[in-house]
Amino acid sequence: MSSEADRSFSACWWVVDELVRAGLTDACVSPGSRSTPIALALRRHPHVRVHVHLDERASAFFALGLSKVSARPVAVACTSGTAAAELFPAVVEASMSRVPLIVLTADRPPELRGVGANQTIRQPGIFGAYVSTSVDAEVPGDRPEQAYWRQIAADAIRGTLGPPLGPVHLNLPFREPLVPGPLELPASPRPGSTPELVSAAEPEEIQRLRLEIASTVRGVVLAGTLRESSRSVVELARRAAWPLVAEPTSGLRTPGALTAGQALLADERFSAAHVPDVVLQLGAAPTSRAGLSLVARTSRLVTVDPDALVADPNRRAGWTIVADLAAVAEETLEGLDARPETPWLRLWLEADLRARSAIDGTMDAWDEPAEGRVARDLSAALPDGTVLVVGSSMPIRDLDACMAPREGIGVLANRGASGIDGFVSTVLGVAAGGRPTVALCGDLTFLHDVGSLLWSARRGAHATLVVLHNGGGTIFSFLPQRELPELDELFTTPHGLDLGAICVAAGAGHERVARSAELVPAVERSMRTDGVGVVEVLVDAELNRARHGEVASAVASALDRSSG
Repeated sequence: MSSEADRSFSACWWVVDELVRAGLTDACVSPGSRSTPIALALRRHPHVRVHVHLDERASAFFALGLSKVSARPVAVACTSGTAAAELFPAVVEASMSRVPLIVLTADRPPELRGVGANQTIRQPGIFGAYVSTSVDAEVPGDRPEQAYWRQIAADAIRGTLGPPLGPVHLNLPFREPLVPGPLELPASPRPGSTPELVSAAEPEEIQRLRLEIASTVRGVVLAGTLRESSRSVVELARRAAWPLVAEPTSGLRTPGALTAGQALLADERFSAAHVPDVVLQLGAAPTSRAGLSLVARTSRLVTVDPDALVADPNRRAGWTIVADLAAVAEETLEGLDARPETPWLRLWLEADLRARSAIDGTMDAWDEPAEGRVARDLSAALPDGTVLVVGSSMPIRDLDACMAPREGIGVLANRGASGIDGFVSTVLGVAAGGRPTVALCGDLTFLHDVGSLLWSARRGAHATLVVLHNGGGTIFSFLPQRELPELDELFTTPHGLDLGAICVAAGAGHERVARSAELVPAVERSMRTDGVGVVEVLVDAELNRARHGEVASAVASALDRSSG
């Protein structure tokens, strides 16, 4: 037994216990020697559920997904050296999408830094501006006081809960030896509730917004990604007689929102003829180019930015309210009279019905799978209570373009930095929250994080991944890179891998779908089966590009008929 090791373990126990008092229930850990005190403190705490991952990057994205779905801080712990650097992508995403992540990195003591010691890099401050709090702690043997360790944990909780929410970093150096002797663990309280730190709008801001709405007939409500939505927004749009264009990740793609809003924005003739005087943008900046174009064209842009995302890439916002969305909507409704249906709203609603009919009529005729129809059919068929996790690149855009409004499901995506890395890990983290979980992604996104599938598929996870197998990164065929002779070599990067064989190696279920009508039954079978299942949807890349054009043409024709 070593007093040095005992002090290290005790310090970590106090840190973990303080995090638990503030609401921590889950932590992700990867194997390593220097992190022994942290790992043991997390594993031995009676109120912490530990998830072990071989790969630190996967561990961090798993924690990210679990934090998103649980709305609680989640810890991720690792050993020293490049292990800490592996956490960086998830830290960036957590920062940019406002997810409370507590990063615990083990380190060598200060006397071993900068002298060529093994597995030692410059860890203090490694995450830079992407964490709100960064603490390079004392060595436990130098600071044995319980109060110190509880205080830095309390500071971390305050930092991660903001406002705004986001990741924090505690760098914890330990001297050897690292394995403690038998210790009697103190009694610990059950996890507390995570305090909600809500920013309230000033009364003057609410009155200004109410007057803006009351004095403007030609307005649009545009809802981007939101951590928390509010049904009061639908009522606000109804009273204003403004169309509501809601991205799926806003939580507001529900009855009351336009059914084909993105199709209207993407139609050049319609969007040019229906430029609003005011756009009320909620949450993150628009995902689509069409949404960004709407924001750029409007005379006045007002943003409600509950997470302080600075969601204004075009620098068009006349003013911004940084406050809780539900409170803003509810307070604005007070004293706001309902405007009768206006010709402006009627034009949008009639065009929306025509566009939706054109989309559905065109897609229903497709026998071979195409990405837009997969997104539409999947989102419509999922049972209530399901969380749909959507990959970046084309899947999130196809879902935005094709998903019909509905109640009962949640839609999550890593849209902070919009990377494809860590997607499978994020999905499995969401699934660990206990809700039925289905994912939609491309084949490269799936393969980029396939190590997480290999590690986790046999470890009790339960999720269904719908993988669009189109032979590579086909989003580039919709971008200017499509004209380059190096398109396939440098951008599309066809992989030629057998996804079924990978699933067999991982111990995951696998079913291949080659017809549109086969998708929903395959997903339903996978959801009824324990473990991780992959539904591989075979998509012809050339045909898929043509299908996107068919839908756009059908919508344009339908809108031309309505204007004629």
